[in-house]
Amino acid sequence: MIDYIKGTIEELTPASATVETAGIGYFLQISLNTYTALRGKKESRLYVYEAIREDAYQLFGFFDKRERDLFMLLISVSGVGASTARMILSSMSASELENVIASGNADILKTVKGIGLKTAQRIIVDLKDKIKTVGDGLIGSPQGVVANSVLTEESVAALVMLGFAQAASQKVVNKILKEKPDSTIEQVIKQALKML
Repeated sequence: MIDYIKGTIEELTPASATVETAGIGYFLQISLNTYTALRGKKESRLYVYEAIREDAYQLFGFFDKRERDLFMLLISVSGVGASTARMILSSMSASELENVIASGNADILKTVKGIGLKTAQRIIVDLKDKIKTVGDGLIGSPQGVVANSVLTEESVAALVMLGFAQAASQKVVNKILKEKPDSTIEQVIKQALKML
């Protein structure tokens, strides 16, 4: 199995990238998040998922391991194929997807093209316990993201213990951390109390 491909980006579109290494050009299907991360770069490392079927051999490229791990979790869900998983990861960031699954918000998943209510609910049921593992950094998350994920989790837990609803707390904490990602837990909770 190919873990990653490092080389020169020869061609880049919102749906694919061609990376040349050792004289071979690899065509990789990518998400919009990976496309955004690659724009303007001449060289890069893309983590790879190989989809091998009897009629096709496809490579999917991801800018970081976390996105690839989420992709692999998504395709493990019955009814979710590689194209649908890529569409989900193009519609929201890895952290947003983790938060949607952890909070059980099927309505947001339903907004992704190709995802109905039953599939959204199946994704949440199948991955809710596994997503916490990804968010805790046990499947190769970048350290800064893990810290932010832990901060989010602790802030929401504190607000819930104070009597606020989980969904509202999650939304407010995400908004605060989006505006001020370097906030401490105390700052996040104080700001959230003003907003709730």
